[in-house]
Amino acid sequence: MESVDYQDTFIAVAPDCAAAAGTAPQPRAGKATVASATFEMIANNPYAFRSSDVIFTVWADRHDIPAADRRQAWVEFYAKGQPCLRGSDLGKRYGWGIHADDDGRLAVYAVGSADYEAFAAGRSPLDGKEVTVRPALRSKR
Repeated sequence: MESVDYQDTFIAVAPDCAAAAGTAPQPRAGKATVASATFEMIANNPYAFRSSDVIFTVWADRHDIPAADRRQAWVEFYAKGQPCLRGSDLGKRYGWGIHADDDGRLAVYAVGSADYEAFAAGRSPLDGKEVTVRPALRSKR
């Protein structure tokens, strides 16, 4: 589980991301996509959830896991490796950087915004602390 959580880290957009500004991912055919569900969870609740919470909740919601079964599902889900948010379409396609604070809680920042630029330069605009900058994964090799 710890391998998907970041602390004091900013996931910048991928080097091959074509987005000039952050665009909210939209559901398809009335059903949330992984990107739209991830975005909604983080954007609507800044600094409330860790990566592990977001990744699991989006997966569990998409698989209709009942609330009563989620504790056991969490254990089984994280018993094997899971991809981190560097592979999310938020940073690969939609132009969103993801900041994890010192507790690992997340917020999103649109590429091109002043806050995004500060984080991408390695400094938090919130408190001036240094942050580690990691790019989202490229879409193409």
